[in-house]
Amino acid sequence: MWRPGIDGMDADEELEYDPSVYDCLHAWQLDWPCLSFDILRDELGDTRERFPHSLFAIAGTQADVAHKNHLTMMRLTRLKKTRRVDKAAADMDDDSDASESDSDDDDGGIAPINGPIIQVQKIAHHGAVNRIRACPNRPSLVATWGETGVVQVWDMSPQLTKLSMLTADARDAQAAMNVQPQRSAPRHAFTGHADEGYALDWSPTVDARLATGDNAGGIHVWEPREGGRWAVDKASVFRGHESSVEDLQWSPAEAQVFASCGADGIVCVWDARNANASPALRVKTHDTDVNVMSWNRVANCMLATGADDGSLRIWDLRMFSPGDAKHVANFSFHRGPVTSVEWSRFDSAMLATASADHTVCVWDLAVERDAEEEAAAMAAADNAVAPDDLPPQLMFVHQGLRDPKELHWHHQIPGLCLTTAADGFNAFKAYNVGPGC
Repeated sequence: MWRPGIDGMDADEELEYDPSVYDCLHAWQLDWPCLSFDILRDELGDTRERFPHSLFAIAGTQADVAHKNHLTMMRLTRLKKTRRVDKAAADMDDDSDASESDSDDDDGGIAPINGPIIQVQKIAHHGAVNRIRACPNRPSLVATWGETGVVQVWDMSPQLTKLSMLTADARDAQAAMNVQPQRSAPRHAFTGHADEGYALDWSPTVDARLATGDNAGGIHVWEPREGGRWAVDKASVFRGHESSVEDLQWSPAEAQVFASCGADGIVCVWDARNANASPALRVKTHDTDVNVMSWNRVANCMLATGADDGSLRIWDLRMFSPGDAKHVANFSFHRGPVTSVEWSRFDSAMLATASADHTVCVWDLAVERDAEEEAAAMAAADNAVAPDDLPPQLMFVHQGLRDPKELHWHHQIPGLCLTTAADGFNAFKAYNVGPGC
């Protein structure tokens, strides 16, 4: 495994991925780069394991001119499993017909596959989108943090309905990608933040409740009201950070509790009922900016934080206190700032991270180093010796991306991870992650 920041490369060398370690791997691009996206919960079923997969997602653009930006709702179909052929047979006959490799046999090596069918609907959005999130219980309800300093909520029901009714026809895929953005007014817009921001999260326990944080250190809570509106008091501000609020997360179990992290290295835990009051907990967690955080949806006491120095730390909130903030685990594998972190919805011990070192990592905290098992595995002739500093909890490293910004696990497809980066989107499932591994 090539390690960024440690292993060197010659000028004429390029990285090549091993397709045999993926159950699924697809890449695609939109018309503009996307800093943030979200996966929409759909009605296609939970715990879907059978290929090919379909999914819905929403993304916000980073165009070169403000008026060219838009929200892109995507429908991806025909996300196929990586097809495998008999590797030994392929090695014996290098001149074999490519069509023979494109079989459905699941044993052996890898055969080429066609990409997914992508269909989109767009809504114009003035200014680049810093962060975008879909409401868990209402996937057509989408919130955006814009570079203009305005937070907006959009009703994208017409776009979602139209995508759901389209047939998955490959002949129409290119035409669907070229659709022009529609003009539509947001359902609600809030201009009361003191600066632009990135922190944004919908409550998983209170329908349509929203929290937003800005670069001036302020946090506002949006309370839903009848008629599809929200009450957001400009004077009711949650202040506990000395600089920008980088990320925030609602508790998955307690309706009135949310947490925030900031460029001051601080994590705050809040009572949503007490605006203008001090945070319930204020803990120094990193020596550098805390860029991202994730609250474990299965094991509700666990919190993950990723920092500017590349560190990933795991916290048990039952032992979370200002005077004795001891992390459960600390990983320093990344050689650049951690840009995204998220726990799996299906495994309480599994999470993924993205970093500016151009890697996406999958971690399993339930794994412990077993010297005898490790020695037996490395005894195989085709296995390389693992570096001594490689954490045993590191299950998989996805490389080849340029400056990955955000990742999400699919809520309904175990093991499927989506990423956005400067060079587009990836959807992948590692061979050793999720059911069937």
